[in-house]
Amino acid sequence: MRVALVTETFPPEVNGVAMTLNRLCRGLLAIGHEVKVVRPLQQDESFDALYPFEGGEQFVVPGIPLPGYDGLRMGRPALINIYKDWKEWEPDVVHIATEGPLGIACLAAAGVLSIPTSSTFHTNFHQYSQHYKIGFFKDLFWVYLRQFHNRLGCTLPPTREMADELIREGFERVNVLSRGVDTDLFSPEHRDPELRKLWGVSDGDRVYLYVGRVAAEKNIQLAIDAFEEIRISDKAAKMVVVGDGPELSRLKKKYSHIHYAGMQKGEDLARHYASGDCFLFPSITETFGNVVTEAMSSGLAVLTYDYAAGRQCIVSGENGVLASFDDQVVFLEKARILAACDGDTLLAMGEEARKTACSISWDRIVVILLESWQRVIAESRVRIC
Repeated sequence: MRVALVTETFPPEVNGVAMTLNRLCRGLLAIGHEVKVVRPLQQDESFDALYPFEGGEQFVVPGIPLPGYDGLRMGRPALINIYKDWKEWEPDVVHIATEGPLGIACLAAAGVLSIPTSSTFHTNFHQYSQHYKIGFFKDLFWVYLRQFHNRLGCTLPPTREMADELIREGFERVNVLSRGVDTDLFSPEHRDPELRKLWGVSDGDRVYLYVGRVAAEKNIQLAIDAFEEIRISDKAAKMVVVGDGPELSRLKKKYSHIHYAGMQKGEDLARHYASGDCFLFPSITETFGNVVTEAMSSGLAVLTYDYAAGRQCIVSGENGVLASFDDQVVFLEKARILAACDGDTLLAMGEEARKTACSISWDRIVVILLESWQRVIAESRVRIC
C-alpha cells in the first residue's frame, strides 16, 4: 500500500503525537508498505538539510509558529504542490493526523483526486482551550472538528471512551485504534543506580516521577501538590520532573527541592522512567496518554485518573492506582495511599504493570490500522461505482 501521512508534528519533535505516528510509520515500512510523510519544516531545520526519515519519503512545506507552543510549527496549506505530488505518486490512502491548515489542504487535494482518507484523533483541543483562556471557543472547536472529520473516510480515536464521546458530538464513521508501547526500550532493565545518585537519592528512598510537557493543560501543579502531601510523611521522598514547557521556570523558583531533568529522549528517557518508583500523572486533557503505558512498561506503580490509558490499562490496586476523573481531592488521597504502601506491594504493582504493557503490541496496532484503511478503500470504490 502507498500511504501519505499528513501531520503538523513528527520526530525529532518530542510529544505523544509525533511518537505515535513514528511508530506507525516504522511498522508500515517494516512490512513493505510505502510511506510519504507530509509535514511542516521544523524549527532549526532547512529545506537543504531535512531531518532524516529512514525508509520513507518526505514532502515538506514551509512552517508557521503554532500559537502557545514554542518550537512547534503548523504547515502552510501548499494545496497546489500537494495536489501535483499526489497526482504523480498516486497514494492509495491519505491519513491526516492533525486538523491544522496543512490537514485542510491535504483533505481538499485528496477530495479532488478521489483518494480515500482517514484520521486518528490525538488532541483534546476543546479541553486545551480552557487552559489558554479561550474556553468560549470550545463549542466552535467542536463544530470545526466535527465538520473536518466527517469529510474523512473514518476517524480513529485511541479509546472506546473517546470514540463514544465523538459519536455523541455527531462524528461519523468512528472506530478505535489504540496505542502500543515499546517494551524493549521502556523496561525495568534500564534502572540506573548512578542516575538515582545524581538525583540525590539514597538506597531505599522513593522517587516520584512526572514525564510530560510542563504546562497547565497537563495539570502538573496537582502532581506537585500530591508530592508535597507525600513529603509530609516521607521526608526522604524525591520528585523528578522530566520535560520542558511554559510552567518550568515558575516551578523551579517555587519548588527548588524538586529535580528538573529537562527533556529526555530514547534510552536516556527510558533510564529516567526505570529509575523511578512511582509515576504521578494527573492530566485531564489526554486522548490516550502514552506516558502512562511507558511508565507501566518500565515497571512503575502509576497513579492517574480513571479515563484514557488509565481506564484502558489499569486495574486499580493491582497494576496501578486510579482516581476519579478530575477529582483533585481523591487524587491527593490516592497519592497518600500509594505512599503508604510497603516496598513489596509497590514492587508487585510494578511487576503487574509491566505484564500489562507487554500485552500491548505496536505490530497489532498496525494490523488494525491497515484493516481500517482496507475498509475505507473498499467503501470508496463502492461510492465511485
